[in-house]
Amino acid sequence: MTTAFKVIVVGAGPAGLSLAHALSLAKIDFVVLERRETVSMDSGASLVLAPTTLRVMEQFGLLDKLLALGGELKSNKTLDVRGNELGHSEAVQLMRKNHGTAPIAFHRAHLIDAIHDGLSAEAKSKIITGKRISDIISDDNGAVVHCEDGTSYEGDIVIGADGVHSQVRRIMRKMAVAGGREADWDPEVPYTSEYRCLWCSFPHPDSGLGYDTQDRDRSVMYLGGVERSWIFLYERLPQKTRERASYSDRDVDDMAARFAEYPVTEKLKVKDCYAMKITAGMSNLEEGILKHWSYGRIALVGDACHKFTPNAGLGFNNGMQDLVALCNGIYKGVQASPNDSKLDMPTVHSIFASYQAARKSEIQAQFAQSTHTTRMQAWSSPPHYLMARIMGKDFVQKILLNYVASRAISKSLILEYGPNPTVVQGAVPWVHQITPAV
Repeated sequence: MTTAFKVIVVGAGPAGLSLAHALSLAKIDFVVLERRETVSMDSGASLVLAPTTLRVMEQFGLLDKLLALGGELKSNKTLDVRGNELGHSEAVQLMRKNHGTAPIAFHRAHLIDAIHDGLSAEAKSKIITGKRISDIISDDNGAVVHCEDGTSYEGDIVIGADGVHSQVRRIMRKMAVAGGREADWDPEVPYTSEYRCLWCSFPHPDSGLGYDTQDRDRSVMYLGGVERSWIFLYERLPQKTRERASYSDRDVDDMAARFAEYPVTEKLKVKDCYAMKITAGMSNLEEGILKHWSYGRIALVGDACHKFTPNAGLGFNNGMQDLVALCNGIYKGVQASPNDSKLDMPTVHSIFASYQAARKSEIQAQFAQSTHTTRMQAWSSPPHYLMARIMGKDFVQKILLNYVASRAISKSLILEYGPNPTVVQGAVPWVHQITPAV
């Protein structure tokens, strides 16, 4: 039986659908509003799930399906533009030893389908597509989300899982400004872009192999998947910008042509991969961390409140940790409330503040890692070039994974009210585990 407390989730991407799982496990009522007409759409590139995320997916009951669907990363080679090998490392396999699995690569659309398909029929019925939100009303009594088609949805809190160009974030800012908070609030366009990226998927099963090709102000990444593989072309913009870019098919073709002769692997060049493309797209790469992740009865998760470049594959994995931290707080608050019903504003504010505080240091560390990875691979400065050559060494990566990364990974969160994950286990114990009731 679900609680009287209700959450309105905006966005049915991987974070929004994962929220549906997390709230279902907590037996908290919810609705997910998605602006697109369908949840399933073959767009976007790849997503790489770290052991931290796979533990939570195990709590959702999705692990076996995902292990069969994705390709575990095995190694990575670094090339220069002439195809010379600059580095070769299999250090990523230390994550399997330490944490039970190495990162696993998925086609984004396939991952979304798997997360959606794993929901119960009742949970699926709460995902409503074709809902573009126009406004949110939040007061002491609850929240109401208004949609462009004239429909409205009432709940107790709103969670914006609607991505980098979040409409929830814009509305939240408008409310904060109206409440006299403009001076210390995040700007209307909070993220900046220094790079753009073209991505495409193509039918070239090469599971587990990763490559990066490095050049000044440009780089190429390759990920080999189970049924298809992906390339990412990175190019430094003439200057930093906050403006949202819209690229045409001609722009995409032109960028692919600029990279045509770049080696992707020892046997493939960019022109070979692009000629086989199934899906392709291009965008500027926004970067930044918001100062304010919540206001009133509204909170943000994932790209809506912090945006990373994709080189290190940290975006969705951090979004998952966000929603776990937030849902743990919501669950505790609801359980402590009379009749599992309303939470007053001080309690909501406390939950939201604790959520952001719990994530702050990790987000800053992961953001720095992502930022420097992008710039090292694109040799954006002499220090970044030097670091790229050092970091490309197998023994350096193994030291970092064994003695630095493993400690941070072991502290990752899981849903405190879900089943205890037992499959994703390695030599390094997880700090957060669920102790069975005696």
